Amino acid sequence: MSTAPEIHHLFHAPIPDHSFSADRSTLAVARDTNIELYHRTGKTFKLQDELRGHDKTITGVDIAPHSGRIVTCSQDRNAYVWEPSPTGEWKPTLVLLRINRAATGVRWCPNESKFAVGSGARIIAVCYFEEENDWWVSKHIKKPIRSTVTSVAWHPNSVLLAAGSTDGHARVFSSFVKGIDERPEPSVWGERLPFNTVCGEFLNPTAGWVHDVAFSPSGDALAFCAHDSSVTVVYPAGADQPPQAVISVSTQLLPFTSLLWSSETELVAAGYDCGVYRLSGDTSGWQLTGSLEEAKKERPGLEQREESALNMFRSMDLKGRSGGAATEDTKLKTVHQNSISTVRRYEEGGGKVARISTGGVDGRVVVWTL
Repeated sequence: MSTAPEIHHLFHAPIPDHSFSADRSTLAVARDTNIELYHRTGKTFKLQDELRGHDKTITGVDIAPHSGRIVTCSQDRNAYVWEPSPTGEWKPTLVLLRINRAATGVRWCPNESKFAVGSGARIIAVCYFEEENDWWVSKHIKKPIRSTVTSVAWHPNSVLLAAGSTDGHARVFSSFVKGIDERPEPSVWGERLPFNTVCGEFLNPTAGWVHDVAFSPSGDALAFCAHDSSVTVVYPAGADQPPQAVISVSTQLLPFTSLLWSSETELVAAGYDCGVYRLSGDTSGWQLTGSLEEAKKERPGLEQREESALNMFRSMDLKGRSGGAATEDTKLKTVHQNSISTVRRYEEGGGKVARISTGGVDGRVVVWTL
């Protein structure tokens, strides 16, 4: 039996991205041009600090689990790495992205030596720290991206990088940087991996925008969700070989904007439908298995029905319209009252993701138990 979700209504503004620290005591939330840092006190989050530096809407934020550094990117075409100083203040370092369009999202690689920034300039900036000049520099992945990069996701080996784009493709690139990365082990994505090698390129069946991409925990499969309300899972067979399986699941829901793997055989996705959904399967096939919210729906009792009858007459009297309680017209049956922008891992246990967090346009961050 799943426990009730933990709901934190932070403010009345959209949350494009959010990230929890490794100990889950700090929550970083993108709000307009600032990052708000919330600290957990008991069961609630209290605003503790604000990171100011960007002058346009922030599109991505990610807290590095080990070092605690925060990376942010914005429509002002900049990225900052924020480091805690001994005085408790956060010190920003500007990253030389060299892009001429908005940055759309950012993620640290698992070993935290690099991060990737997607952009509207048809470029992925792979950023790393250059010790001798004491600054963050970037190398660009350009070809064969033909449109805005909507999302980036790292392989567990910190070298392979997946990206979704508005040209309808999900692609897997090598982001190998000499002097920063160790040579990766051969995998189903290939063996020789110089920078900008395209290890896989997959077109959405209807060429719809790809909203999000994610590698499975082993890195041997890739999932992506697109604007035609589909989720596609790809199982590669090896370098220069066609994939062993490409499975596309079409749903009757509104499109998903974010997804993650909770285990090798299960995905969690959310988006414009305002709910969080599970998909499960393997190389033989995938299917939508249900919503995380179905357990909440209970049949209304007699008291509720009497109350709704009273509200119906009151509503007819006040507003000249029939229909249930006055709030029923505007309140959704889902936990989130608007579309969900990001799904993030919250807690892992026993090799699986035990809890996830979602952030939405309604200003809520919700923690779900799987």
